[in-house]
Amino acid sequence: MPSPSLRLFLAALVLAAGALLAGSGQAAELQRPFVHHLFTDNLVLQRELAVPVWGWTEPGKTVTVTLDGKNATATARAEDGYWLAKLPPLAPGGPFTLTVSGPQTATFSNVLVGDVWLCSGQSNMEMGIGAINAPDEIAKCANAQIRLYTVPHRVLSSPDPLVGGRWEACTPETIAAGGWGGFSAVGYFFGRHLQNELKVPIGLIHSSWGGTPIEAWTSATALKTVSEMQPVVAQMEQALIDITKGGLDFDQQMSEWYVKNDPGSAHGLGWADPAFDAHDWQAMDLPGNWEGRGLPDFDGLVWFRREFEVPAEWAGKDLHLSLGPIDDMDTTWINGTKIGETGTWNVGREYSIPNKLVKPGRNLITVRVLDTGGQGGIYGDAAALNVAPDGDAAKMLKLAGPWQYHASTPLAKCAPLPQNPLTLNQNSPTTLYNGMIANLVPYGIKGAIWYQGESNANNGQLYRRLLPTLIGDWRQRFDAGDFPFLVVQLANFMNRQDAPTDTGWASLREAQALTALHVPKVGLAVAIDIGEAGDIHPKNKQEVGRRLALAAQAVAYGQQIESSGPVYASMEVQGDKVRLHFTHAAGMVARDYAGKAADKLVGFAIAGEDGHFVWADAAIDGETVVVSVSGLANPKAVRYAWADNPACNLYNGAGLPAVPFRTDAPK
Repeated sequence: MPSPSLRLFLAALVLAAGALLAGSGQAAELQRPFVHHLFTDNLVLQRELAVPVWGWTEPGKTVTVTLDGKNATATARAEDGYWLAKLPPLAPGGPFTLTVSGPQTATFSNVLVGDVWLCSGQSNMEMGIGAINAPDEIAKCANAQIRLYTVPHRVLSSPDPLVGGRWEACTPETIAAGGWGGFSAVGYFFGRHLQNELKVPIGLIHSSWGGTPIEAWTSATALKTVSEMQPVVAQMEQALIDITKGGLDFDQQMSEWYVKNDPGSAHGLGWADPAFDAHDWQAMDLPGNWEGRGLPDFDGLVWFRREFEVPAEWAGKDLHLSLGPIDDMDTTWINGTKIGETGTWNVGREYSIPNKLVKPGRNLITVRVLDTGGQGGIYGDAAALNVAPDGDAAKMLKLAGPWQYHASTPLAKCAPLPQNPLTLNQNSPTTLYNGMIANLVPYGIKGAIWYQGESNANNGQLYRRLLPTLIGDWRQRFDAGDFPFLVVQLANFMNRQDAPTDTGWASLREAQALTALHVPKVGLAVAIDIGEAGDIHPKNKQEVGRRLALAAQAVAYGQQIESSGPVYASMEVQGDKVRLHFTHAAGMVARDYAGKAADKLVGFAIAGEDGHFVWADAAIDGETVVVSVSGLANPKAVRYAWADNPACNLYNGAGLPAVPFRTDAPK
């Protein structure tokens, strides 16, 4: 029988699990592009490995990929038109032009060859550089050798190959664009340090979502190998089977609900018809929640329309429409043809427009928005509201500004909404792997950096299995061998305790450290000294990025540098004292957080046979630490920095903090 916490999770899954069929993107309806959306102008290709390039075209057709005089060909699969070509290994350099030719031709300019790193996790990875109060960092960030790509938030019940986004050269404008302060601060500072050290182009793919657990980022196949997760995955898969069987009924119920409750949906195309006369509709500047733009306290249905001019050179090309996040649900049409719908709020809308729907001159976007409570509308960053040819963001047309709108029926006057038996969200197992990782495979990468764990701190013991499982899962999917995987250990947080105690955050840090010790090519960046007691999102992301880069230099590039603080190796009891042995221990010293020498070591606790821990005296002796406490004759165990927000000050000569540990860890 599942544990009480697992039963609660299963119950939450069943109660919380509707966006899947009502929407996260209706991916199956989208036009699959000739070249995958990861390939745009300004992209970075991974050096020194066979470079995958892929897309979709007519079955059986031949596609040729060319870059810097090197070619690769592929034949599109008969069943779905998928093709994949691999360029021979490339030396770092550029800029180059990447050309893909076949039934269509696509050209991508300003392409670099260097190292590509995937940056993922939850909010401390998502936190943008603009959120850390660092205007000077933004002002000086311009570097054409660093390229940025952000994966839009997307929740899916099964893996989907499509992704929206574009590569950008790093500038003050591009790094600050987007929600919550722009591009990942940790990712940027990591990439900046590497680029300075290696002198090769660096590409950073940012795919993260605040507040999410590790199981959301792991595939169903991998989660099934963890016994504690098997009931959760089985429950979810059965629920999806059940809802799929009833999905047509639910979709039909929703269609009928719109017809009965929304005048704009009552007859044929309704207000989505290009011939519909909307001259009396009002104007609203978008993006922005409608409560502050003429519709205060309105919950219900609102329609939006916007025309845009298609240049002659776009003729015959697929387009990519980005609307940013919408609160809550949308259905979107181009020239009267539905191109997608999404049933969850806080998810960026990314829709493909097949070339057959695009006409020269004026084209019409129509969006029907249903808000069921709180704020509503098409909101987010102005840069996220645009339309462009697939893979050619340089020719993007901005759609921010005045849109026509008309409020339809208030929710209070509508019949109750049909109830979908399941709603999966960003916290549900596999959903972010399906929507934000699977669509990056098999792009060539050097490695990954991972800042996550706050949402799993209630079960560090389970995280011991979940983190290695995710690492193995991603390595298998990208088919790049044991690529380097670098983990940020959770920073210190919350109030400091007067007495030694067991905590979830300490246990989670232990799981991260054990993974780095036992899984090949995993590095650890310790952040136990750069957190903030009152803020789960500490601002010092520069040092986090630097420590990650040090780990990369050692793990990924084989440089003989000190990349870690002292790591506990073994203990020996010497009478009433315990001697602790460490690796990475050269030049060990006690110091305060400002880098100055401290009078004594703090953060060590000791226990005897009763298992009761008390604060201990500790002293450095060469590359060991001797721990004792008056009155304890038979010490059995020692802990260091074992707390949510510990006082701790053991460093090595490289100025890196010791990894928190306990000698009494369960096996």
